Amino acid sequence: MGCKSERHSPEPSPSPTRSPANAMSTSSFEEKKPSDVLTFEPNDKANPQNWSNQKKWLISGISLLGTFILPLNGTGITIAAGQIAEEFNVRDTARFTNTYWMVTSWSIGGAVFVVFFLSLLEDIGVRIGYHAFYFFFLMMMIPQAVAKNFATLVITRFFSGGCVALLANTISSIIPDLWDSEKERSLPVSIYIVLYVGGSTAGPVIFAGMVEATNNWRWVFYAQLIIYCSFFPFFLYFIKETRGHVILRRRATKLRKAGKQIWTQEEIDAEPLRKTVWSSFTRPLWLLVTEPVLLASTVWSAFSFGTVFLFTQSVEQVFKGLYSWTSYQCGYIQAAVVIGEILGWIVSQYGTKLYLQSAKRNKECPGTPIPEARLYVAIPGSLFGIAGGMFVYAWTSYPQLPWIAPAVGLCMVGFGIQIIVSAVADYITDAYAKSGYAGSAISAVAMGENIVAGFLPLAEASMYTNLGFQWASTLLAFLGLLVTLAPVVFVLNGRKLRERSQFMQSGGVLKDEAEQSP
Repeated sequence: MGCKSERHSPEPSPSPTRSPANAMSTSSFEEKKPSDVLTFEPNDKANPQNWSNQKKWLISGISLLGTFILPLNGTGITIAAGQIAEEFNVRDTARFTNTYWMVTSWSIGGAVFVVFFLSLLEDIGVRIGYHAFYFFFLMMMIPQAVAKNFATLVITRFFSGGCVALLANTISSIIPDLWDSEKERSLPVSIYIVLYVGGSTAGPVIFAGMVEATNNWRWVFYAQLIIYCSFFPFFLYFIKETRGHVILRRRATKLRKAGKQIWTQEEIDAEPLRKTVWSSFTRPLWLLVTEPVLLASTVWSAFSFGTVFLFTQSVEQVFKGLYSWTSYQCGYIQAAVVIGEILGWIVSQYGTKLYLQSAKRNKECPGTPIPEARLYVAIPGSLFGIAGGMFVYAWTSYPQLPWIAPAVGLCMVGFGIQIIVSAVADYITDAYAKSGYAGSAISAVAMGENIVAGFLPLAEASMYTNLGFQWASTLLAFLGLLVTLAPVVFVLNGRKLRERSQFMQSGGVLKDEAEQSP
């Protein structure tokens, strides 16, 4: 038989099984005829994928704007860590960066909220869920701005970080809701990733001037609150409901009120919400401990993403120690990482081209791109960007060398970060797409990224104090080399690894490939 071709969704967002809160038992639908199941007609204007390109890009553009501004809340405050430590009597030691707990709590909140609340957002839809959590996020911004103690910052930032993670996942899921084909989705998905990573990196760059001008750390949160409140009306007006199953369910509800016995397929297949939430929590963890491919990919991506947050700490220590810079100047220099991420995004577009061209070489499933082709650009990106950039950053960290030398290393690392995070998200989605576990697999990766981003920088002070600037960064460079072995193994042995995977096989990637055999 011919190999089935399925369009994969490269979006970096979890998509757990959706379960309407008011779901009826499956048995009550057993005798329903096909005509009783409500679906979109081919040219149904209510279907978001049938909207005009102008409307799709308008919604995508407004959503992607949120992707950039929301993560600024995560790292923007790091530039004022010294002022916060002085006001609240928080002491950083040579072994531990205690002020970083306000960023650690933010990252851990992201890991927790996605696991427990994403299934709820899948159920209630994009519009209501996004606006509700955005409003809650705004409420959590107020106590951050007026905090009277450090504990208030740590606690409220746990909730704001959770909201940002949920909102980012919601934004990423809007793209496949709007754009039907993989080719159409590739550009907005790549923009989403570079804006999210860039927003996480640009916080110190954007708010350094604010802190320097006002000499008041609270203005970081005041400015963020002004920005987020200013954009809220645009999000309220332009972000429409894009979840097809939610639109259909609302239509079916109206028809049932009119006396017609009709349901959506989602309602028929629905599970109790509690079971869905439990599955969304346990399945990513189970996949993480039973799937070597997923575990290795998570470690690789989490280490790369964690360096974004590590640099918010190490850059200040290195450039203050070498060049006697102020905290604000150290914030500006992190623009080098952002520049590298933009360059990485440009190169990633070439990686997408290589991926699509791999369909011609796929002997197991002709016409379908090879999942491991997603990693072709990421391997040199990891070697040159993460490992190479760390080495450059390490061995140019001498006061007799100009500041631009370690800044080049920062740029190289930003280049690698962008390529790796994008490649892993796309590769894992492709590898698990047909099994129906892509959402859970991506949730596992996101969980790992948040945890490493939260805890890795806590060790920065000890590393750079005890090992010195050069050897601390060299240690990270060697770790970067080590984790780069993972994609090399995937590219060389991708099919064999997928054959050994229970979850990759269960849904059809390999089953479909096997169907072409006589």
